[in-house]
Amino acid sequence: MKRAYFLLAIAALSTHVYGQKTVDQKVAELLSKMTLEEKVGQMVQYSGFEYATGPQKSNSAAVLEEIKKGKVGSMLNVAGADETKAFQKLAQQSRLKIPLLFGQDVIHGYRTTFPVNLGQAASWDLGMIEKSERIAATEASAYGIHWTFAPMVDIARDPRWGRVMEGSGEDTYLGTQIGLARIKGFQGKGLGSLDAVMACAKHFAAYGAAVGGRDYNSVDMSLRQLNETYLPPFKAAAEAGVATFMNSFNDINGIPATASQYIQRDLLKGKWNYKGFVVSDWGSIGEMIPHGYAKDANEAAEKAVLGGSDMDMESRVYMAELPKLVKEGKVDVKFVDDAAGRILAKKFEMGLFDDPYRFSNEKRQKEQTDNQENRKFGREFGSKSIVLLKNQGNILPLSKTVKTVALIGPFGKETVANHGFWSIAFKDDNQRIVSQFDGIKNQLDKNSTLLYAKGCNVDDQDRSMFAEAVETAKKADVVIMTLGEGHAMSGEAKSRSSIGFSGVQEDLLKEIARTGKPIILMVNAGRPLIFNWAAEHIPAITYNWWLGTEAGNSIADVLFGAVNPGGKLPMTFPRTEGQIPVYYNHYNTGRPAKNNTDRNYVSAYIDLDNDPKFPFGYGLSYTDFKYSDMALSSSNLKGNQTLNISVTVSNTGKYDGEEVVQLYIRDLFGKVVRPVKELKGFQKILIKKGESRKVDFKLTPEDLKFFDDELNFDWESGDFDIMIGTNSQDVQTKRITWTK
Repeated sequence: MKRAYFLLAIAALSTHVYGQKTVDQKVAELLSKMTLEEKVGQMVQYSGFEYATGPQKSNSAAVLEEIKKGKVGSMLNVAGADETKAFQKLAQQSRLKIPLLFGQDVIHGYRTTFPVNLGQAASWDLGMIEKSERIAATEASAYGIHWTFAPMVDIARDPRWGRVMEGSGEDTYLGTQIGLARIKGFQGKGLGSLDAVMACAKHFAAYGAAVGGRDYNSVDMSLRQLNETYLPPFKAAAEAGVATFMNSFNDINGIPATASQYIQRDLLKGKWNYKGFVVSDWGSIGEMIPHGYAKDANEAAEKAVLGGSDMDMESRVYMAELPKLVKEGKVDVKFVDDAAGRILAKKFEMGLFDDPYRFSNEKRQKEQTDNQENRKFGREFGSKSIVLLKNQGNILPLSKTVKTVALIGPFGKETVANHGFWSIAFKDDNQRIVSQFDGIKNQLDKNSTLLYAKGCNVDDQDRSMFAEAVETAKKADVVIMTLGEGHAMSGEAKSRSSIGFSGVQEDLLKEIARTGKPIILMVNAGRPLIFNWAAEHIPAITYNWWLGTEAGNSIADVLFGAVNPGGKLPMTFPRTEGQIPVYYNHYNTGRPAKNNTDRNYVSAYIDLDNDPKFPFGYGLSYTDFKYSDMALSSSNLKGNQTLNISVTVSNTGKYDGEEVVQLYIRDLFGKVVRPVKELKGFQKILIKKGESRKVDFKLTPEDLKFFDDELNFDWESGDFDIMIGTNSQDVQTKRITWTK
């Protein structure tokens, strides 16, 4: 009898285990029940009605009716437990009750805002970056959001492009590592977890190379450059299981990315075997008409779906045109089935078919509305993102007992501006965001005085406040100037031809400098700026970016030495706009300049020094680091051997500090010319004052590979320079020979 019960139990278990359907099976079964219009409906995304991130066409009543008919697959800009639940209830009125996906631009935090992404990249701290996205996902998912349109993994070498603030800078290796950290943070333990959101690798591809740094502009480059510099972060994202991709606004060599079969079908879904889905950027399918690539909406829909775009964000051409295209035989229904199937798979993976409302939970939302632990982390992350550019005479850190401090500049008492661009607005932002004034005041000694004068506006020619600012400076023992660009001057559609301080800010700085008072300049921006006069005349400069909810406290922690700054620049800072694009990993040319001032019949400008104002990887500390004893395991390697590299870094200053130790290589001769340097590794380490740390790196032939002119990806025998240093210019070098 016991054996009979045992066999029955085993049989029941087998039925349970083997009777469960896979996601692919569930998708196939659902697709078999769907009409053509319902399949196309899954490929449609509309924006909510209160907040839009592009030119909006919404007719709210019509959209609500389409949701009820199963003709909408996703909404963006819909958030909050109550609102997402209300929209989801509409979808549950449809014939097949297929749930909606809710997407949102959760770019650098949600309820708790962290530094803008380029500022985060300046931390070179992958662990903190991952944790920031883990927090963002936890908060966003508590508000009913399933999907974020991040990370942006575009490589960008032109600071005129406003969207540099949303990425990780100019380097492919660094950008790839940061992109992977962000994906891991967003997606957590896996899709379906209540604290995970679907990540989205964007913008596919090469958006960061838009001509002239002008948003939405064309990209024209060799396929070798595309594959070697701009595609690796996307390939790594696909291999890491990023849930979705977003294509880009630009055309690539004459083909809009939205319709590019090469990048979307041949590479992404073909060679890379990517199983997620691709969403268009806002309206980009319809924008192929002004591109001159599609004559009308019908042709735009055809080219987009054949090109590999699975979901139409706000162009409104798929629902209007795709069913006709299929019925006319211009588009095989297999393309619709593939796209709808990819989208449905994510809905199954998120658990939305089991419970469409599982992310719309008022209790979780309340718990994440004012999470003090998240704010505490935000404060720490903000301070770790600040880059110390200059500290002549060790004016920093300031003593908390300095008698009188003057804070002067248009950003001193700003609150919302500290969010930076691409942030989520909340009604209580003015009350909860920490201003620079309040952050500094909270740390000054009770017997000290903090004065304030705005001095000027961000972006006009009004000098009427100069006199008050000068008088305020005269009363102080030290002046802290807070200048830069407005928080909304970097971001999408925020390209700038001139990237200096806007308005009369530099004139104000010069007036204050004439008082003779010691000045600390804080630069607030979302991109590299040009400020040559300040760099030459002001003794102390910190690059603050926009630091988020806890900005004022993060800044004060650095100013007063509670945190020793350890940030490093993720982009090269040019001397003038005429030097752009300027980046560390350029080619050498046949006539390279011998030094910074060599201008005679070499690749140089006759009226400008050759090096940038601040190089990639640059950043100072309140302490001093000394590099010594660089050692290699061999100077001659063969085949698949591993090169072990070590260096000793000593803290010879007065403060404990963090240093980012950077490893570069140079392939001296190749089938195609190679960059003068390539970042291949980095480590961020804490070294206490008076102590030394041995830092180890490893290189294998995999690190030597490159694309040749026929797009073969391999390495070749030759001589290589191995470089270790504190930034891309200040390195120690040893040469090796590596043969196959």
